[in-house]
Amino acid sequence: YVLQNPGCELDEIPDLPSSAYRLLRTKFKPFTSTVHSVFHSTDGVTTKLLIKLQNGAFVEAVIMTYDTRLGKYGGKPRLGGPRSTLCISSQVGCKMGCKFCATGTMGFKNNLTSGEIVEQLVHASLLTNIRNVVFMWHHFDTISCHVVSENDDDDGTYVVNGHEAPMGCVGMGEPLNNYTALVEAIRVMTGSPFQLSPKRITVSTVGIIHAINKLHSDLPGLNLAVSLHAPVQEIRCQIMPSARAFPLEKLMTALQTYQKNSQQKIFIEYIMLDGMNDEEQHAHRLGKLLETFQVGRRYRGGNKCDLWRLDRAFLVVNLIPFNPIGSSSQFRTSSDQKVSDFQKILRGTYNIRTTVRKQMGQDISGACGQLVMNLPDKRTRENTSLLTDIEDLRI
Repeated sequence: YVLQNPGCELDEIPDLPSSAYRLLRTKFKPFTSTVHSVFHSTDGVTTKLLIKLQNGAFVEAVIMTYDTRLGKYGGKPRLGGPRSTLCISSQVGCKMGCKFCATGTMGFKNNLTSGEIVEQLVHASLLTNIRNVVFMWHHFDTISCHVVSENDDDDGTYVVNGHEAPMGCVGMGEPLNNYTALVEAIRVMTGSPFQLSPKRITVSTVGIIHAINKLHSDLPGLNLAVSLHAPVQEIRCQIMPSARAFPLEKLMTALQTYQKNSQQKIFIEYIMLDGMNDEEQHAHRLGKLLETFQVGRRYRGGNKCDLWRLDRAFLVVNLIPFNPIGSSSQFRTSSDQKVSDFQKILRGTYNIRTTVRKQMGQDISGACGQLVMNLPDKRTRENTSLLTDIEDLRI
C-alpha cells in the first residue's frame, strides 16, 4: 500500500490491527530517503536523481528512456511505447578503487540497506514507468545503449533505434559487495507491487567470485554483467587494483559454471583505454580467453532449418568508450577507429557478439566514470537514532 501510495501516512493503511498502527507510528516511516535534486540531460532521454539518505549521505540513480516503437524484433516492426531503465546505487562510494573511475575516488562510505535500494525504484517510478532495473558496478556502466549491426537481432534481441536495450546505465557501488541487501531488494522488486521480471534486472560486478558462485541459486533468471576490461591479469590489476583478489583464471571458471547452471547470456564489459588495452593483440587475447564459453547456433530469420553460423551466443562483449574524469586522468579515450577494429576482430575472427556503447548523459555527469558526489561529506543527523525502512520490516 505504501509503495503504491507514496504520499500516504502509515495511519491510512487499511485493515491492520490497532497494535500495528502504534508500532508503525513509533518505529517506522514510509520513506527514509528523499529526492534532493533532479537533473535532466539535454539528450532528452536521461534523468539523474540525487537522493539523500537518512544518515545525510547522497547517492545517485539514473533513468534512461527509450521508445520501443522505434525498434524492431526479429527484423520486424515492434509495437510498444516509451520504456525506461533505472540504474540503481547499492553503496555510497566504492572500495574497488579503479584508476579510471570517479566514484572510486570517493572511497567507500557505507552499504545501502535493502529498503534504501528499493526506495530508488519508488522515487524513479513517480517520474516514469520503470521497465528495467540495472545494478551497475560504479564506474563505467554508462547511460547508454549498445550500437549493433543490422543482423544482430536474428536471435530475438531487442533493438531500439539502432541500439540494443535495455542494458547499460550507471550506479554507485559494487552490488555483490552488498550481497544480502541486494538479494533482499531484488526479491521485493520481483514481487508485488513492482512485479519486475528477473529477465529485466541486471547485476554488474567487478567479478566477486564467491558471490557469483551463489548468485544463480539465490536469484535465478537475472542478467549478469562482468567488468573485465583486460584480457590478462597483469593489465587488469594495473587499472583495477581489486582484481588482485579475483584472479582471471578463477573468474573465468566461475563465469563458465554460472553460464552452465543458468543457461543465460553473460555480458562482458570492456572499457577502451588508449594504448592500455585497445590494441589488436588485446582483441585477439580477449577472443581466445572467451573461446571456452558455450557455442550457440544462429538461424536466419528464426528459421530453425536454416542454420546461419555457430557462434558464442551465450556471450556478449560491450566495448565502452572511456569518459575522462578530469585533467588529471592518466588514461585517454580510444579512437573510433581502434574501437571499430577491436570489434571487427572479436566478431569476425572469434564469432563473439560485440557491441559498442553510445555515450549519453555526459552533461549531467551521468555518463560512465563520472558518478562522484561533489557535495561536502557532512552527515547531518536530526535524530540520534535512525529509523528502520518499512521495506526492512521483519514479521
